[in-house]
Amino acid sequence: MDKFVTKRNDLLAEQVIKNLKSRQMEGHYVQTKEEALSLALELIPEGSSISWGGSMSIKAIGLPEALHKGNYKVLDRDLCATPEEKAEMMHQALNCDYFLASCNAISEDGILVNIDGNANRVAAISYGPENVLMIVGMNKIVRSAEDAYARAKYVAAPINGQRFEGLPCAKTGVCSNCKSPKSICCQTLITRFSHVPNRIKVILVNEELGF
Repeated sequence: MDKFVTKRNDLLAEQVIKNLKSRQMEGHYVQTKEEALSLALELIPEGSSISWGGSMSIKAIGLPEALHKGNYKVLDRDLCATPEEKAEMMHQALNCDYFLASCNAISEDGILVNIDGNANRVAAISYGPENVLMIVGMNKIVRSAEDAYARAKYVAAPINGQRFEGLPCAKTGVCSNCKSPKSICCQTLITRFSHVPNRIKVILVNEELGF
């Protein structure tokens, strides 16, 4: 990472963390994926029940693998044998101790924006799990809430859409406001405040992570 980019990100992260705190959310900042993994494991007590959605950022830092090796109750939907088992586990995840996620975008003043298809991720972020732990690269910090929505819809979603067949954005790379039966943009969650202090914990990472 260029030293001037790092200097700017250090200063920006300080402001974002301050603004998250004003919204009763907890913020942390680390320089590397390795530091993010170490901090995440420090924040999650052993014995906790843990689940996650389809976050690429938590996979990028190796968090799921580390949790499987540790002393935790891991609810991993990718290990389910049938669609019915997977659906049941996704419902169980709404009552876990820690739900892991990233964020499609965060505004400089601490507003979180997420767009989802099945909505299990945005459901868990808004209500259910006792704690939500987000791993967020500094590439996802934008100026305003409006910019955060634009990034989620017009940048993150078309890239994420490349993982799935049958979506217009998978063919064009551009959001077409589709009503495809396979749409991954069904629900939008804007989180501007947490009634439960520090329920949402954000680890900002000075690396490019996820979409």
